[in-house]
Amino acid sequence: MEKLVWNEQLNIGVEAVDKAHANIFRIAGKMIDLVEHEENYRTACKEGLKYLEEYSMKHFSEEEAYMRSVRYSGYAKHKQIHDAFRDQTLVTLKKTLELSGYSRAAAQRFLGVLLGWITGHIMTEDQEITGEIAASRIYDASYQSSVIADAFCQAMQDVFHIRTRLADEHYNGRNMGMGFFCRLCYNAEDGKRVQLLLGVEERLIRRGVGLIFGLSAMHDPAMIQEVSMQLYEQLLHHMSKLFKSDISYQLVKEELLTSDEFRSDFMTRYPCSMLFETRLGYFAFCARTWKNKKKT
Repeated sequence: MEKLVWNEQLNIGVEAVDKAHANIFRIAGKMIDLVEHEENYRTACKEGLKYLEEYSMKHFSEEEAYMRSVRYSGYAKHKQIHDAFRDQTLVTLKKTLELSGYSRAAAQRFLGVLLGWITGHIMTEDQEITGEIAASRIYDASYQSSVIADAFCQAMQDVFHIRTRLADEHYNGRNMGMGFFCRLCYNAEDGKRVQLLLGVEERLIRRGVGLIFGLSAMHDPAMIQEVSMQLYEQLLHHMSKLFKSDISYQLVKEELLTSDEFRSDFMTRYPCSMLFETRLGYFAFCARTWKNKKKT
């Protein structure tokens, strides 16, 4: 894999924060290279991943101190996101690593999730600190396809700076070939359950990830999938903040799918099924909602 580099387009305009983000990328890049190419990587990997985690947590504390110093109105929610990543996501990843004996696959997953999460977090939540992007509540809360399409295109522009257009309001599940497929399930405060089925053309994933990280390609499929999952979860979180609603959504399940599993699940019917086009490739977005049954 080519050298991982910091993309200055991700700078938020706060020197200390931007330097810390660049250092996280530099450390992660060294770890990726170590895991992919060194035969006796386990001992160095164990120490390196520990250092990467500790540095990232130190950065969280410093970033939170900066937000307090400027009296950032979104501080409380931003800190909650940091805490959830530290107390839930990282705990699960570390447990998987330890149980695997620091296997190459588990180490790659750790790095993929960490890199994807931090990058998506920078592109959404951190950019809001300095007003580089603003999650203005500009769309009425609605499950209408036209409203969802507008919000999705806006989110793609805000987060990835990619112009997106609705290519087909009634996507029929046509074969996209090789790509990234996943299913995400959310619980809403109003008792609804939201299930999203996403399909992203392979060239959009590879070229999109490459543009973000300054790479012509990221060759390891597992790494691409983990990075992509985190990036799209952050995209959808930003998209949810574009609606005029105070209802919050909690991600309760995420699943990577094969193309056959994607097709099979699509056939169970999604009332909202749309295909979007970008200059880098196609993106299928399908959604359905239902009321959670009350426990008696």
